[in-house]
Amino acid sequence: MTRDELAAHIHRRSLLHGHFVLRSGATSERYFDKYLFESDPPLLRAIAEAMAPLVPDTVDAIAGLELGGVPLAVMLSQLTGLPTRFVRKQAKEYGTRRLAEGGDIEGRRLLVVEDVITSGGQVVLSTRDLRALGASVEHALCVIDREAGGATHLREAGVQLTPLFTMSALESAAGAA
Repeated sequence: MTRDELAAHIHRRSLLHGHFVLRSGATSERYFDKYLFESDPPLLRAIAEAMAPLVPDTVDAIAGLELGGVPLAVMLSQLTGLPTRFVRKQAKEYGTRRLAEGGDIEGRRLLVVEDVITSGGQVVLSTRDLRALGASVEHALCVIDREAGGATHLREAGVQLTPLFTMSALESAAGAA
């Protein structure tokens, strides 16, 4: 599958029309339902295969953010051989009470993985929390950057965002298909 074919497939499979409130609080008439592409095994694998070359050589583990980043992180882990950490929005009050599950993060160089980034707010918060626990986080990887300020917010937080696709690239590929 070519890059343009992958973009068109993601667009076709996951674009919804209606009135949606985004995590950032912004509203949109279009919404990319990431669970539609993450629940499709062949499409999820194709996405992970396209993302794998974007994983920096300098990271020790892949940190999948709850909930949408987790399937992507697991697939990337399978393809790259890097271990996965599962990052909660907040530590649970029971069990291990950890923010990140799957192994230690202190001293680890983590790649944060997310599905769709709008403002980048959750990645900034999670990065801050992971750093407070001793992890190094300099890179984030996402499937779709909605081009709504997320890359700027992450850069201000010391994180370089690498999207597989920007919203405009998905739109362009869908128009060409």
